[in-house]
Amino acid sequence: MSEPGVPMTQDLSASGDGGRPWWSMPIIRVSVLLHAAALVAIAVQPAYWPWVAGVLVGNYLFVTAAVLWPRGRLLGPNLVRLPQPAVGRGEICLTFDDGPDPEITPLVLDLLDRYQAKASFFCISRKAETHSEIVKEIARRGHSVESHSYSHPHAFSLYPTTRLEREVDAAQRVIAGLTGRAPKFFRAPVGFRGPMLAPVLAARGLRYVSWTRRGFDAVDDNPARVLRRLTRGLAAGDVLLLHDTKPLVLAVLPRLLDELARRGLKPVSLPVACGNGSAD
Repeated sequence: MSEPGVPMTQDLSASGDGGRPWWSMPIIRVSVLLHAAALVAIAVQPAYWPWVAGVLVGNYLFVTAAVLWPRGRLLGPNLVRLPQPAVGRGEICLTFDDGPDPEITPLVLDLLDRYQAKASFFCISRKAETHSEIVKEIARRGHSVESHSYSHPHAFSLYPTTRLEREVDAAQRVIAGLTGRAPKFFRAPVGFRGPMLAPVLAARGLRYVSWTRRGFDAVDDNPARVLRRLTRGLAAGDVLLLHDTKPLVLAVLPRLLDELARRGLKPVSLPVACGNGSAD
């Protein structure tokens, strides 16, 4: 029996997009075929082993590049920009990673209220357990709380299916228990995901989200540079990435919200932009 508000885990071997097993992913099928062909080639002609080794190394490099390409779609669906209806409405989405932070997140919420802006917070659920009242306040103010995994492991992209399931399911339970709403969107720690993640998310009805542009505010302490990265080429439908764990966001966010207002762009949460209903 699943907990209230948390979707039942589906069988990963089921048919359809929501149940494709990991080995049905195109990038995995190609890798499996290459390895099978390599075994046959070496069995037929052992002298081919240098060429076979080169092909396999190239395959590993290709998969690694896919993992390290946060905005790519080789490893599964990836929401990089909002759907066309949201573009037509002049909507953008502000997303905040790695919170909640007991000092900074409440100030971010106050700034958003001042501008009547809504956002989506990709929370680390272990932090959410510690700062549960802040998470409840995020939801109470009309923002959405989404999943950034349970413990934010840096080796997340290397996890096998069983460990991914534990991370994702624990995060779903925590956030649903605090807000009454299970997350509908997921973003991987550090933005890197492995080939096993897509079927795990699909089986749970979760959509993977990266971003259109990010400010690199987690590593750059210059507000002007961060703002420039976020606003260069800014347009309706963009998904912007910031962090509500660094004081820098408090300097960048008012200027960003002023710029959005000047351009006539409306900040909304991901569920609203993507037609999933309100964030409540």
